Amino acid sequence: MSTTFPSGKNLESLRRWYVVDATGMTVGRLASQVARILIGKNKPIYTPFLDIGDHVIVVNAEKVVFTGKKWQDKVYRHHTGWPGGLKEIRACDMLKRHPERIVEYAIKGMLPKTRLGRAMAGKLKVYVGPDHPHQAQRPQKLELR
Repeated sequence: MSTTFPSGKNLESLRRWYVVDATGMTVGRLASQVARILIGKNKPIYTPFLDIGDHVIVVNAEKVVFTGKKWQDKVYRHHTGWPGGLKEIRACDMLKRHPERIVEYAIKGMLPKTRLGRAMAGKLKVYVGPDHPHQAQRPQKLELR
């Protein structure tokens, strides 16, 4: 018997495109399932040091939900690099300004913090409405639990 092993070449031909509708989904549960697809753990040829995951398009990002009081309590922080440059924005304000970033930050936080993780994050597309410009790739609708 021999074990099949992906060589790392022509991986783009193995990738599929999926569309996920985020309407009414909890952010963390959506993010964990999408991150699993981006990493490639849903495939039998999964290899930890290769990027064999699929492309994922998330639509209706403004219709995600948080449980509990996270809309008021959850805070997104970043630093500008200048003294006193710590900026904070609550989740409810982030939903009004940039609703797609809530989903992006949650999914990217579940990917590896390496060059490979950045390549995986590049296969994620998040859109506010139900429309997306990737019809030419013929994405398949993916129903998440």
